[in-house]
Amino acid sequence: MHAITIPEPGGPEALVWEEVPDPVPGEGEVLVEVAAGAVNRADILQRQGFYNPPPGASPYPGLECSGRIAALGPGVGGWAVGDEVCALLAGGGYAEKVAVPAGQLLPVPEGVGLVQAAALPEVTCTVWSNVFMIAHLRPGETLLVHGGSSGIGTMAIQLAKAVGAKVVVTAGTEEKLRRCAELGADVLINYREQDFVAEVNKATDGAGADVILDNMGAKYLERNVQSLAVNGRLAIIGMQGGVKGELNIGALLSKRAAISATSLRARPLGEKAAIVAAVREHVWPLLAAGHVRPVVDREIPMSDAAAAHRVVEESGHVGKVLLVTP
Repeated sequence: MHAITIPEPGGPEALVWEEVPDPVPGEGEVLVEVAAGAVNRADILQRQGFYNPPPGASPYPGLECSGRIAALGPGVGGWAVGDEVCALLAGGGYAEKVAVPAGQLLPVPEGVGLVQAAALPEVTCTVWSNVFMIAHLRPGETLLVHGGSSGIGTMAIQLAKAVGAKVVVTAGTEEKLRRCAELGADVLINYREQDFVAEVNKATDGAGADVILDNMGAKYLERNVQSLAVNGRLAIIGMQGGVKGELNIGALLSKRAAISATSLRARPLGEKAAIVAAVREHVWPLLAAGHVRPVVDREIPMSDAAAAHRVVEESGHVGKVLLVTP
């Protein structure tokens, strides 16, 4: 098969489409013939040499894919060769084939195309696990989503609205904010021109956001705590704004607030399987009913993954950038 390899860390040109050995599914795994993968920020970090795959994972980038089951490994039940699936991966999605633990498989949702389904596993698992399983967003509460036009952001808007929450988003252009509004966002904040702390305060009559989904990390830490409501929950899922910040414990105590920080890639198989099962139970019916949909910015041939990385690094996209196999 062919896969994207990274012979040496570097810029987008470090991604090389070359022939490599086919993966072999092990105990409890299936072999998926990949129709499409998707670009995530973690892939860019891996390409740059800052985010190595966990032990035992494929060395190739790619944290999600869609495709058809080509073979079943020992001990796998409930799936059949030919099933159309999408999958959460620890790596290997930038390839024509990938071995996947069966617990990380999802059927392609009704009403979603096979290629477009590649846009779903990472965002649905990230949003559902952080916003609902950990932060427990409830109907009537307010969710602040930083990077509302990203793949994570576009899914967070839709899922929060589906459960009856109010959604506040930040984004860097009026066009991105317009797209967020189309997905249901109630309050739009241009972070280049507006102070999101003041805007959240205004939008909530001074109460603050009950849940904040943050991809920035250190840069926004102090202002996120200021923006939290009493009993608010801050879920940190990224470090685009740095890794070290100063935390005012007094402010956190006064609000009886909580901060969580998670990633998916290195979690144990059992934890990933539990998240995938929860997504299948709660999110897949919303997709089938048309209440939630994948947001795809563009599709690019997988062999030209370098072009896809440039698109994501320039941050001009809305939703997911997909890599389609030949």
